[in-house]
Amino acid sequence: MYELKTKETDSSVIEFIENVESPKKREDAFKLLDIFTETTGYQAKMWGPSIIGFGSYHYKYATGHEGDAPLVGFSPRKAKISLYFAPGDSKREELLMDFGKHTTGKACVYINKIADIDVDVLKELINQSVKFLKETYPHQ
Repeated sequence: MYELKTKETDSSVIEFIENVESPKKREDAFKLLDIFTETTGYQAKMWGPSIIGFGSYHYKYATGHEGDAPLVGFSPRKAKISLYFAPGDSKREELLMDFGKHTTGKACVYINKIADIDVDVLKELINQSVKFLKETYPHQ
């Protein structure tokens, strides 16, 4: 059976951030930690070796595939900072128009640094993602 790689762990979020090589990315990661914690009200948890997640939800697809994932999160990767929001939410695209300099993947939004984005829009994206996932997967 398929085993999810990205699971909540007991690893230290602070230790993980302190080990980010780039001082600028490390500083941005601490700022993001504050923004996500304050906005969601959830304590940060490590998901897998490199994703900092907030809250969680259980999903189940029509295919029968199911698992748990953070409601929102981020990861200060070498190339860019990955921000994780709900995939499939049409309001995300709307909010991203005013977000600032970024690129997108299926579930990720990539930024170079916090200075490139509108932090108020980031907070809206976080709130919208949590709301969307709680409505889509209400049985927690």
